[in-house]
Amino acid sequence: MRRLVSIALACAAVIGSARADEGMWTYDNFPSALVREKFGANIDQPWLDRVRQATVRLAGCTASFVSQDGLILTNHHCITACLAENSSKDKSLLEDGFLARQREQEVRCPTQLADVLVGMDNITAKVEAASAGLDDRSANEARKRTLTALEQDCEKTSGQKCQSVSLYNGGQYFLYRYQRYTDIRLVFAPEAGIAAFGGDPDNFQFPRWCLDMAFLRAYQDGKPVRVAQPLSINFAGAEPGELILVSGHPGSTDRLLTVSQLQRLRDTDLPTSLLRSSELRGRYIQFAKGSEANRRIVDDSLSGLENGIKVRRKLLDALLDENLMTKKQRDEAALRERVAATPSLATMGDPWGDIERANRVARGLTNELTFLEGAAGFNSRLFRYARTLVRATAEREKPNGERLREFTDAALPRIEQQLKAPVPVYPELERLTLSFSLERMREWLGPDDATVRQLLRADSPDTLANKLIEGSTLADPAVRLALWSGGSSAVAASTDPMIVLARQIDDRSRQIRKRYEDEVEAPVSVAETKIAKARFAIYGTNVYPDATFTLRLNFGTVQGWEEPGKIVPPYTTLATLFERATGEAPFAIPASWLAVKDQLDLSTRFNASGNNDIVGGNSGSPLLNAKGEVVGLMFDGNIHSISGSYWFDTEKNRSTAVHPAIMREALTKVYKADHLLKELQQRKR
Repeated sequence: MRRLVSIALACAAVIGSARADEGMWTYDNFPSALVREKFGANIDQPWLDRVRQATVRLAGCTASFVSQDGLILTNHHCITACLAENSSKDKSLLEDGFLARQREQEVRCPTQLADVLVGMDNITAKVEAASAGLDDRSANEARKRTLTALEQDCEKTSGQKCQSVSLYNGGQYFLYRYQRYTDIRLVFAPEAGIAAFGGDPDNFQFPRWCLDMAFLRAYQDGKPVRVAQPLSINFAGAEPGELILVSGHPGSTDRLLTVSQLQRLRDTDLPTSLLRSSELRGRYIQFAKGSEANRRIVDDSLSGLENGIKVRRKLLDALLDENLMTKKQRDEAALRERVAATPSLATMGDPWGDIERANRVARGLTNELTFLEGAAGFNSRLFRYARTLVRATAEREKPNGERLREFTDAALPRIEQQLKAPVPVYPELERLTLSFSLERMREWLGPDDATVRQLLRADSPDTLANKLIEGSTLADPAVRLALWSGGSSAVAASTDPMIVLARQIDDRSRQIRKRYEDEVEAPVSVAETKIAKARFAIYGTNVYPDATFTLRLNFGTVQGWEEPGKIVPPYTTLATLFERATGEAPFAIPASWLAVKDQLDLSTRFNASGNNDIVGGNSGSPLLNAKGEVVGLMFDGNIHSISGSYWFDTEKNRSTAVHPAIMREALTKVYKADHLLKELQQRKR
């Protein structure tokens, strides 16, 4: 495993070493000179602008425009919500797949949206000026008000979606401007059996054989969006050792966290989350065995939960590695020594100690925050609707700058889109998740907790869940929209049991949230900003910031890796898919593929690996060559990549992509979707 080095040496490696494949670079600070020196590739401003304008942000994922008529390429697992929202107990698009052979057959994804980054404005000076000279709590509140005001002004003047972005843990603030599309329609998705071949056993593994691809289309004013410069797909892919780049939206990394913050994750957050998730997974599995309808209902939720469990298990393993944690401690000590020896930083105090003190407070608040303000205590889609209505209608009556950040004017259109979406709600699944979460709340907060006594004085978790779900009408979008339009008076007068519950717990939930913001979030934010400024003063900005679900560009090469006793090659082929199949899920090949097996080119490359630095959120990212052509579709990493949240292992951290050759083979021979292939190839050069 790669030896962790001090921050100073890491910076030097970024600037001048061949080990510089690590790094999730913002588009305004991409190391083009380094890539030119190392690979001879010219990643200049026109290249960056073209790729940026063709890269799409989805909810939790990435995608790219691949035709002039708004066709979007992404992962199958990134659109499972759309597939589930257009399914029923009797028919599952997730299981059966979908193909629109004409534009009129493309179906709406009711909660999906797509964003394209069109501008980045540095607002650091404005944010710092607003909080200068204030104590931690006042500074935190002033910062939020300023960001809200800047977002609101940006949206009014630009007509675009504007989002404030914190980089380097508060060392920099940007305002990112997006072109947002809300009419997104499903075009193509293969069956889950081939999109997620291998299921949870193969998740985060390689070799892999997953056709984890799908097509959406963006519409505006009822017509497909016109894209000036879509990305071209090079179906030959890339060769071993060739430069490959990933343009996408990595969700989050924690490589700049302090040792204290990592210890809190290790000792508190990850273990308790794993306990709850593992038990819920067992409930899901048992529920799925009840009937075929149950299996279809819970399939998407179970897949997501299993993925999260595997991620958190490996994150915990990484933090339990004493050698790696020791190196993290040494790196932090080295930075603190440099700070102490730099006269201009003498007045910054001890931000590391401030974070440690805040973390001690956080440990005492975690349970209440998790179960009352988080989803752990009330895990129900109907309750989430109720809480949104109770909170949003109350917050809308306040001045924009004084609201909770998730209910500012900039956020309201997205909330309304979700409230009016005709998403199926399955009472039997709601009863399972809500009763389970109420049980865990009673267990973790204790039977004498005020909220637990209030809710479960005369009920068990099961009976309360039944009453709430049977009595609620919030599954109906018309009911939700009526309450939304009626405002706080309509919500206050509602007798819907879920609304009543959300009202009952709102005061205490807000109180625990406010205490956490004041006593943990505020001092940590100030301390992280001080540490970030110290890094800038000592090392400059020749390092990349932690991932924040903002657009990044990473470079690497096509390559496998070495495990004890074996070499893992960078490609799999169609032939080995059939060799691996057992005929039973999750290793069963769909009938559509078996029917045409004799027509397939079994030498076709299926999945590929490279050493690109990616994390969750990069799913669906285009894998590009030096020309900016798509040579793969990112969908996963190997098991070693999970620890990339904290540090990058150059020797073993690998990303995994769908090879474009198998996309073409599938579209032409399995799904007879020649019209899509023709659209992909009909663009201006």
